[in-house]
Amino acid sequence: MTLRRGTKVWVEDKDSAWVAAEVVDFVGKQVQVLTSSGKKVLAVPEKLQPCDGESDLGGVDDMTKLTYLNEPSVLDNLQRRYGLNEIYTYTGSILIAVNPFTKLPHLYNLHMMEQYKGAPFGELSPHVFAVADASYRAMMSEGLSQSILVSGESGAGKTETTKLIMQYLTYVGGRALRDDRNVEQQVLESNPLLEAFGNARTVRNDNSSRFGKFVEIQFDSNGRISGAAIRTYLLERSRVVQITNPERNYHCFYQLCASGRDAETYKLGHPSNYHYLNQSKIYELDGVSNAEEYVKTRRAMDIVGINDDEQEAIFRTLSGILHLGNVEFSPGKEHDSSAIKNQQSSFHLQMAAELFKCDVDLLLATLTTRSIQTREGIIIKALDSSAAVAGRDALAKTVYARLFDWLVQKINRSVGQDRESKMQIGVLDIYGFECFKTNSFEQFCINFANEKLQQHFNEHVFKMEQEEYQREEINWSYIEFIDNQDVLDLIEKKPIGIIALLDEACMFPKSTHESFSNKLFQNFRSHRRLERAKFSETDFTISHYAGKVNYQTETFIDKNRDYVVVEHCNLLSSSRCPFISGLFPPLPEESSRSSYKFSSVASRFKQQLQSLMETLSSTEPHYVRCVKPNSLNRPNRFESSSILHQLRCGGVLEAVRISLAGYPTRKTYHEFVDRFGIIALDIMDMGYDDKTVTEKILQRLELGNFQLGKTKVFLRAGQNGVLDSRRAEVLDSAAKHIQGRLRTFLARRDFVTMRIAALSLQTCCRGYLSRNTFTAMRETAAALVIQKYFRCWLSRCAYVKLHLTSVVIQSIICGFLTRRKFLGRKEDRAATLIQAHWRMFKVRSIYRNRQHNIVAIQCLWRKKLAKRKLRRLKKEANEAGALLLAKSKLEKQLEDLTWRLHLEKKLRMSNEDAKSVEISKLQKTVESLTLELDAAKLESLNKSMALERQLDASDKKKSAFEREIVSLTELRNENAFLKSSLTALEKKNSMLESELAQAKEEASCTVAKLREVEKMCLQLQQNLQSMEEKRSNLENENHVLRQKTLDVTPRSNRTGFAKPLLDRFSGALVPSSADKKSYESPTPSKFIPPLSGGFSDSRRTKSGMEKHQGNVEILSRCIKDDLGFKDGKPMAACVIYKCLLHWHAFESERTAIFDFIIESINDVLKEGDENATLPYWLSNTSALLCLLQRNLRSNGFLTAGSQRSAGSTGMNGRLGPKSSFKYHGLDDSLSHMEAKYPALLFKQQLTACVEKIFGLIRDNLKKEISPLLGQCIQAPKIQRVHGGKSSRSPGGVPQQSPSNEWDSIIKFLDSLMSRLRGNHVPSFFIRKLTTQVFSFINIQLFNSLLLRRECCTFSNGEYVKSGLAELEKWIVNATEEFAGTSWHELNYIRQAVGFLVIHQKRKKSLDEIRQDLCPKLTVRQIYRISTMYWDDKYGTQSVSNEVVSQMREIVNKDSQNLSSSNSFLLDDDLSIPFSTEDVYMAIPAIDPSDTELPKFFSEYPSAQLLLQNHK
Repeated sequence: MTLRRGTKVWVEDKDSAWVAAEVVDFVGKQVQVLTSSGKKVLAVPEKLQPCDGESDLGGVDDMTKLTYLNEPSVLDNLQRRYGLNEIYTYTGSILIAVNPFTKLPHLYNLHMMEQYKGAPFGELSPHVFAVADASYRAMMSEGLSQSILVSGESGAGKTETTKLIMQYLTYVGGRALRDDRNVEQQVLESNPLLEAFGNARTVRNDNSSRFGKFVEIQFDSNGRISGAAIRTYLLERSRVVQITNPERNYHCFYQLCASGRDAETYKLGHPSNYHYLNQSKIYELDGVSNAEEYVKTRRAMDIVGINDDEQEAIFRTLSGILHLGNVEFSPGKEHDSSAIKNQQSSFHLQMAAELFKCDVDLLLATLTTRSIQTREGIIIKALDSSAAVAGRDALAKTVYARLFDWLVQKINRSVGQDRESKMQIGVLDIYGFECFKTNSFEQFCINFANEKLQQHFNEHVFKMEQEEYQREEINWSYIEFIDNQDVLDLIEKKPIGIIALLDEACMFPKSTHESFSNKLFQNFRSHRRLERAKFSETDFTISHYAGKVNYQTETFIDKNRDYVVVEHCNLLSSSRCPFISGLFPPLPEESSRSSYKFSSVASRFKQQLQSLMETLSSTEPHYVRCVKPNSLNRPNRFESSSILHQLRCGGVLEAVRISLAGYPTRKTYHEFVDRFGIIALDIMDMGYDDKTVTEKILQRLELGNFQLGKTKVFLRAGQNGVLDSRRAEVLDSAAKHIQGRLRTFLARRDFVTMRIAALSLQTCCRGYLSRNTFTAMRETAAALVIQKYFRCWLSRCAYVKLHLTSVVIQSIICGFLTRRKFLGRKEDRAATLIQAHWRMFKVRSIYRNRQHNIVAIQCLWRKKLAKRKLRRLKKEANEAGALLLAKSKLEKQLEDLTWRLHLEKKLRMSNEDAKSVEISKLQKTVESLTLELDAAKLESLNKSMALERQLDASDKKKSAFEREIVSLTELRNENAFLKSSLTALEKKNSMLESELAQAKEEASCTVAKLREVEKMCLQLQQNLQSMEEKRSNLENENHVLRQKTLDVTPRSNRTGFAKPLLDRFSGALVPSSADKKSYESPTPSKFIPPLSGGFSDSRRTKSGMEKHQGNVEILSRCIKDDLGFKDGKPMAACVIYKCLLHWHAFESERTAIFDFIIESINDVLKEGDENATLPYWLSNTSALLCLLQRNLRSNGFLTAGSQRSAGSTGMNGRLGPKSSFKYHGLDDSLSHMEAKYPALLFKQQLTACVEKIFGLIRDNLKKEISPLLGQCIQAPKIQRVHGGKSSRSPGGVPQQSPSNEWDSIIKFLDSLMSRLRGNHVPSFFIRKLTTQVFSFINIQLFNSLLLRRECCTFSNGEYVKSGLAELEKWIVNATEEFAGTSWHELNYIRQAVGFLVIHQKRKKSLDEIRQDLCPKLTVRQIYRISTMYWDDKYGTQSVSNEVVSQMREIVNKDSQNLSSSNSFLLDDDLSIPFSTEDVYMAIPAIDPSDTELPKFFSEYPSAQLLLQNHK
């Protein structure tokens, strides 16, 4: 590295690791530098690292883009981004995640997942979702399994990062088809369950994972999650029985103690009462409730499929472990024996036996004795108290370990593995490299695992480097690969590796840690990775990739031994609890012969690790390195030394060293020329391309060993410093030249200023003297004028005072006289008013008394007359006797028949002439039959008993029918009874007709009696008229009741029309024709069954079907054929409306024609070309909707209903039975006609159809414009103008011309406008569509700007601004009628781009930015733009640090408010931006009266009448 005065460097510091400094002097072989804190330091040049003095405020998102790839630059870049809450940073394909220790919900919502879904890796800002998405896309595209390795020290956020990865994978993967298992939820919910049983508080973290976890998420061929599996590694079993302050045991124990009733059930109390928990005085965690966590754990168990019995057994087992830990032993009576220490220990032993459901004596025996099987037999050996305690702890560790393994197996069985899955993504959440003051066996195993993973990581990084070099086609064969195989051989190689020696020591009972250490040093005396500790005879030090770690061997042998005590297994396998006995299956016969079975923890861990490495080797790895910024777990605190250590432990700096071994500096030719082009301006003026210019610049500086790739130049370490030094020299020379010119300019400016000042001073002196002379003369003249005016003022004041006095006296006298007159008049008026009111009161009182008396007399007189009439009627009723009985029967029968005739007449109103003839004939026939029947019944009353019984039954039914007419409250029962009554009457009528033929022979002798019956018929007719009036009143009341019952759930016979419209048409715009061919009438009139035996009905039905078929064919032709437009009117809509009006479709109570229209329109929309069909039918359906809206009048349609209930009367409300309309286009003389329920329902369906077509057009437009917008957000890299040909000063900013990408946007908008206007779409819809398209443009461009750092540049801002200017021109040309407020929809992107291209951002305050520059943008959005901005053209800075700090405080406060949205991205609005009333008000009226019918109408007979009317 070439050093010179002013060079920016990094110098080592004890507190901050590295600090920025500047070279100020050279002292011998040392360099004197001035640090950023103002301190001067002497340093050796070899220990200095180059620093980029022009680095951006927000750092770079990929550290391979750093100018100098070294430790201090990496550390400084992370610190800069962490200060801006940018916690994610790439190092190539490696993601570094710094724990923010605060909530950042805006980074992890669904909208952010949607942005990263399918985005190319590295295109958007660094994020854990990007890594997860890259692994998922690689799996789907290449068909290879992937793995994501999440590592870091305790508290770095590994577990949370793993949760986020699985959350994203379940978002993109979802659930496999026809899979009812909720795999994704079970996988996510397994985290809190495993955390409860596998996480604990450590010195550095409150929720530290004490086991390694590898989650395999399996996918099917469609990319859907089909299964999952979880593997665990090296659970820290010793923590169950031994913890140190301030750590804690596993969370599940504390949750169980705080569970309330469950704790009481298991006789548990406070954690301080239990030996396994009270070794540390920390029982609670800050901000965590053990009781609430217990509930969450139980809920997680429910989700993963653990039933209540198994849950009870799990917590029973945990309680047994706690009680077992309180069992204490004391020396027994015999030598080397032990016994229960006290009564409290006996209680806990009893509780442990009850909870384990085993014999208490047998449990005590297994803890205090051991059985040794020999050839002679079994020998029982007593254990001393220390051995009994060790056995107790071994039992507790074994039970807990097997419980944990059972949980993992249960989760795997519940989630379910897909054995047929060939693709999977594994997420490895494993402990990071650990180096404490005291490092024991656990740290040794953890660091061994990290050495293995680091080797895999190095191979991956080297492979990435090779792939980079291969893509660029450069020579890389001589690059050296850094390997740590010697450390792995030291640890795991057989037969003299550390693990092998440790297992050998564990095999001998008398082995100690001293003997193990001595043997270790004897075998590895000359190994460069192993050293003996300085102040200990047994400790050893291993030089790991992350540094040296000193291990204490005191507990190595004990922790490596994992003896399985046969007595323990036999005891618990015989437990009465199926769960506990299942944890301990019977041992094989070979194992049961020995009381102990040795198992090496290290060897087992080595095997698991080897299996893991084989799995990882078969997958494509992705790395996430989690970093803990400080040891206090506080936000906005960055401890450089600790982070640098973590970067070493995480292998990030190892990856940097691998890069340094090759070509650490790599720049695109465009970037290289942009930065170093000023070194050789003469070469740039020759017009070479960027690659040639780069090669010539490097050759001129005589730099060798560089490589030129296809798109990048690769430089060796140090070469970038040479280039920067030469660039600094050129800039210094230019600065000196500028300074010389500036000094000349300043000197001349000072001379000219002094000369002008002298002349100005002389002029001022002369002016001062002249002004003094003139002032004296003016003061003399002024004194005379003042005296004159003063005397005038004194005289005027005296006059004004006298005048005012006289006026005041006069006004007082006049006022006194006027008030006295006014009071007299007021008293007279009041007296008159009082007299008038008194006289009026007296007259009104006399009138009211007289009126009251008259009313009382009238009431008494009416009462008297009514009593007389009642007595007369009773007397007449008694005299009538049997005659009245017969009369009443005939009256009822005649009434029923007349009612039937009336209903039949109403049913056949459509053909009045034919109906009237038929009704008159039928009425005469019925009257004659009635007279003959009455005569026959009077004559044959005593002859036929069978006929009499039928008449009696008929009388009962008629009387019941009469009672139902009287009871107005049961309308539905009345309708049902009428149906059954009429059916019975028809059957009875047929029987009576046969009897009537026989009765005619006997009717000759009854002619005399018929005359008397005629008189009775006259009376019955009068009664019939009164009944008709009563029926009309009932119908009016039925209207009201019908409207009221619309809001009540209908019965089976009214389900067709009483359902809400949204329920009937949810999911599909048109109801299926297979459901119902016609609608039931919603009118409240009684259902009328058709009469049997009518020959005219069949003929009429046949003709109606033929006519209906012809109408359907006509409408089908109108919809399928393109009828076009005439004078801007859609022909199809006008023709369809005229046909419906001519066919009286709006008056029909049942019709399927409306359903056919909607279905046909939907079929056309599905089959036709969307670009042509959708605008055409948007124009036609909206026109048809407006015709219906203007001509279907709701004449009191819901008036009665609105009076009785507050039902909705809008377009989306429920429809009543009747309304009327008047068509104003064809014939103004037409009266209002009733529009039935199907017509009003058709209008609702048509409204939904218009909204659907509008939504389809909008969605298609978004799909078409999305790829165009992706190309428009970033300026293309064009060849720059070299040399001094163009001005590079910020003052003269040339406006870039928009590229072809923006031209394609303009062409797209022109095409859209031509399609819409060509189909005569109303300007209202064009305006709405254009507005929504521009809103989508605003959202897409703005979101892309905030997610891609390369877009937040000055030049890119100019590029986008020029494109927005083109859009503005298009909007102006389109006029406000069609464009509307489209320009205002671009407010967000306009203000963001405007902020990018302004100069001197550092001088702007936060208030100025929020109020003047970006009023629409939120603080979070401004903060995002400010931190991502970098000036690639002029090198200007972003906003000041004070503004950034203010915005950070506001953003942090907003992040704590979970109720508000914290996302900085914009959401797309998918709602329909108009209502039916808006369409009705905006679209002009259409007159279809002059519409010419299509020529094909003449082909259909049913359309002839319509053609004649049109002519």
